[in-house]
Amino acid sequence: MAKKSKSAWEGFSLKPRKEMPEGLWLACPACKQMLFSKTVDKNMNVCPKCEHHFRVSARTRIEQLVDEGSFEELLPNLTSTDPLNFAWKGAKYADRIEKLGDNEAMIAGKAFIRGRGIMLAVMNFDCLGGSMGMVVGEKFCCAADQAIEESLPLIVVSCSGGARMHEGVVSLGQMAKTSAALAKYDDAGGFFISLLTDPTTGGVTASFAMLGDIIIAEPKALIGFAGPRTIYQTIKIELPEGFQRSEFLMEHGFVDMIVQRKDLRHEISRLIDYCEKK
Repeated sequence: MAKKSKSAWEGFSLKPRKEMPEGLWLACPACKQMLFSKTVDKNMNVCPKCEHHFRVSARTRIEQLVDEGSFEELLPNLTSTDPLNFAWKGAKYADRIEKLGDNEAMIAGKAFIRGRGIMLAVMNFDCLGGSMGMVVGEKFCCAADQAIEESLPLIVVSCSGGARMHEGVVSLGQMAKTSAALAKYDDAGGFFISLLTDPTTGGVTASFAMLGDIIIAEPKALIGFAGPRTIYQTIKIELPEGFQRSEFLMEHGFVDMIVQRKDLRHEISRLIDYCEKK
């Protein structure tokens, strides 16, 4: 009598596959490699394959730059008054602000970098694209004033899409306000380091970001006034390859230095020491 043949799948259990935890892997937008998230985090949010610098939150940036536990925040609860009572398609500006973890696009405070006292202001791209409104302008000016009082270097990290449309002309006024604060700081003999990260555009580029005594940029950061897409849509011209990137700006004299993220603490402390001796 012929034996009954066994199925190739007999004895196997067809259990559902476990889902991959979200956030475990991420793709590098530059080299397209799949990267283990924890490896990228340990490498200061820089791709270990091609050295692409990922955007980081303002809080992460502060942790990476300053001595541990040294940051003392300035005006942490300052929020916009919504001067235009702005709403778009039923979404109110005031409601959007309330839902944000950090309630504004700039975090400022006193800290130390390798033992050197500084005043630090870091833009927060997670808050409405790091857009500059009245609170950003006020925090910036208060940081500059306190830097004058305590004779501290001023370090500002820019990461912004530009002026905040929700506040209209009030937002545009911050360009003049922050520039005037820097003029006052310069008259007092202050030392201003401007660090440009990806992206630094619009009204931020057209005001305080480009007024540093020393202007540092991270590699391949987008830096300009209007972005490439806006320029093309306006004048229908394709920009040269690499245009508005850190390397292009340094070649044309708009940026003094390009510094890898892992070297920023050392380079900023070195610049402070050098300028204090001068």
